[in-house]
Amino acid sequence: MTATTDRAAVLADIARPSGGFAMLAVDQREAMRLMFAAAGTAPVPDQVLTDFKVKATEVLSPHASGVLVDRQFAYDAVLDAKAVHPDCGLIVAADAFLPGNGVPVDAVAIDEDVDPAAVRARGGAALKLLVLWRQDEDPEERRAMVADFTARCRAAGLVSIIEPVVRPPRRGWEFDREAAIVAAARELGDSGADLYKGEMPHGGDADDATLLSACRAIDDAVAMPWVILSSGVEADLFGNAVRIACRAGASGFLAGRAVWKSVIGARNTEAVLRDVSVPRLRRLADIVDEAVAAR
Repeated sequence: MTATTDRAAVLADIARPSGGFAMLAVDQREAMRLMFAAAGTAPVPDQVLTDFKVKATEVLSPHASGVLVDRQFAYDAVLDAKAVHPDCGLIVAADAFLPGNGVPVDAVAIDEDVDPAAVRARGGAALKLLVLWRQDEDPEERRAMVADFTARCRAAGLVSIIEPVVRPPRRGWEFDREAAIVAAARELGDSGADLYKGEMPHGGDADDATLLSACRAIDDAVAMPWVILSSGVEADLFGNAVRIACRAGASGFLAGRAVWKSVIGARNTEAVLRDVSVPRLRRLADIVDEAVAAR
């Protein structure tokens, strides 16, 4: 596919027939290792992560409109295993996580080892970039990184997905997470990317009117289609979070933990994915389709 490919047609590669998005994320890296360690699987070698990502992709991608994988543990493995269902668009994380200050992701850069043209040649549909948003860091640096990322995607005929995630400031203690989510949307929601992946206000844990108002503030700030992620939202709240976000103008979700976190550490990963995660993912997809149809 060339750089002149119609963007709507490319976006359709990761969308459901309804036009909504029901996308699966298995691109977690050290965060997933910590989940396995917490489940009692320690130490956690890289192969444990790779095996889980491949199996989750194989079992769940037939029910997802897109699946997001990381270069480090999953990209080659899921392709070698032919684990991505033909009707599911492949999304590759193009973010390099930089540790520091005692945390595994203290800063983010574009992963230079992800070649957009090669991703497209191997059947990829999109790239994703995590953007850490702190109120005391230079917004122009963030916007420049996003502009670079979207230009690389466009040149390769790939959808560009940005994922702004807010963090407390490096200096001082005052931090209003809900205000920061909207501020990040205002700053990066008109950046020229194709899809905005945002955090769910209040972690989805508030009354519907509060959630709807907060999601509408994001919708007002974002000039592109947007979806929510599930990190920070309890699995039993995520369905309602998707429903409320879509009522406010969102077009679906790109989520991992809310779909498969409860499977981590299971004795029979494939069986629990089929029995627990598949119905959960299918119901979430139904919520998206119902919301899109109601517009």
